Amino acid sequence: MAKDKKVEQITDMDEDFAQWFTDIVTRAELISYSGAKGFFILRPYGYAIWENIQNELDKRFKELGHVNVSMPLLIPESLLQKEKDHVEGFAPECAWVTFGGSEELDERLCIRPTSETLFCDHWQQTVQSWRDLPMLYNQWCSVLRWEKSTRPFLRHREFLWQEGHTLHATAEEAIEETERMLDVYAELYEDVLAMPVVKGVKTDKEKFAGAERTYTVECMMHDGKALQNGTSHYFGDGFAKAFDITYTDKNNRLVHPFQTSWGFSTRSIGGIIMTHGDNNGLCLPPRVAPVQVVVVPVASQKPGVLEKATELVSRLKAAGVRVMCDTSDQSPGWKFAEHEMKGVPLRIEIGPRDIEQDQCMAARRDKSARQGESALQGESALQGESARQGGVDKLPIPLAGLEIEVKKLLEDIQKSLFDNAKANLTRNTRSASTLDEIRIIQNENGGFIKAMWCGSRECELKMKEEIGVTARCIPYDQERVGDSCPVCGKPSDKMVIWGVAY
Repeated sequence: MAKDKKVEQITDMDEDFAQWFTDIVTRAELISYSGAKGFFILRPYGYAIWENIQNELDKRFKELGHVNVSMPLLIPESLLQKEKDHVEGFAPECAWVTFGGSEELDERLCIRPTSETLFCDHWQQTVQSWRDLPMLYNQWCSVLRWEKSTRPFLRHREFLWQEGHTLHATAEEAIEETERMLDVYAELYEDVLAMPVVKGVKTDKEKFAGAERTYTVECMMHDGKALQNGTSHYFGDGFAKAFDITYTDKNNRLVHPFQTSWGFSTRSIGGIIMTHGDNNGLCLPPRVAPVQVVVVPVASQKPGVLEKATELVSRLKAAGVRVMCDTSDQSPGWKFAEHEMKGVPLRIEIGPRDIEQDQCMAARRDKSARQGESALQGESALQGESARQGGVDKLPIPLAGLEIEVKKLLEDIQKSLFDNAKANLTRNTRSASTLDEIRIIQNENGGFIKAMWCGSRECELKMKEEIGVTARCIPYDQERVGDSCPVCGKPSDKMVIWGVAY
């Protein structure tokens, strides 16, 4: 047998959360660093997670009538300049192409940071009548934003995402679309990624460049910080006027349409890691996991074990489960640690004694009992069937009912992960009515802070300068946590979620 590879210990998340995150990203083989700073390689396992997310979202988009398109990578500078607020918002992050081959270009070309201007230019040429509306477009692509500080999944210079762009006859239809797509994101986060969200509207300071209104879903990470995830923007007719997009309405008048855009990126994978991961590695929700079940033959050298393991894999595949069989020559203990590291939701072990008893053993990833310990401890004590006495709760499953029981367990794991994340969100959300209370909560606990706000940018900036928190959103679910703004003392009727964000 080949010498077992050593699984290095992950940094304890309570000691250094940032290093813990980086350890998981690299050791679970999600990402590798490239030769260009801020540009990362999404490895097969990481990309498979994105593919599952993409499939779930794409299905939802198409059910609502959206179609996929592909826009160019490069934007002429003159086109980008047509919407003043938009170009000013993205100017610090733009990367420019100035040469084609060995010849200098007559006009600089921006590598797309987002594609509003491209869609507008296209619609200006193609939309003519009210019969052409609505335009419900989406594209899956990469974009480039020249971030000064980069970090795997959370801030890439180039990252994968989808960007939806729609055009409507009325403001009411466009606003309805903006809110509907936010609900799609919220549903995906909660039902597929097992991440509870706070839905709300961004303040004017935090809204998307060029938007009249930006809606957001905010999630809380294990360390209490916020991660802004899917956002949805209502543009009104500002872009349409800037790009001279007009159509003939039912009354034969030439009018401007109303526009939206909405986006969701690979940053969501960083959210999965920081919401569900632990000191043993990644912990993936079953509905997005590339491998939902791994079958590990124990004492595989004994007659019938490999054959039985292969049979179980075939049965689970036929039942629609994403499953693999680990037939590598590593020891069972190494395999257990490796698949825990990669966050496989459920492990099935099968050995000679199991076959005799017509059962297998199941170990849930969400029930790991080795928090804070090395992912590989006591390797010599984890050989053969004795490996099943390791530090993870296990239960026997009769082989006759394998498919049904595995599906039940996967659904229970999905629910368990959501419930744990919801408990973390609830436990770390607190209310405050004065600036001193906000400061104490932030210094001692962190998390989300509910507080009233008068609506002024000055008070919003002061919260950032004095406390270090930003307005995550004005949540849909409003409640009164006081009568006045904690900064200026003026009467307030808006409650804001404040926090520190990634």
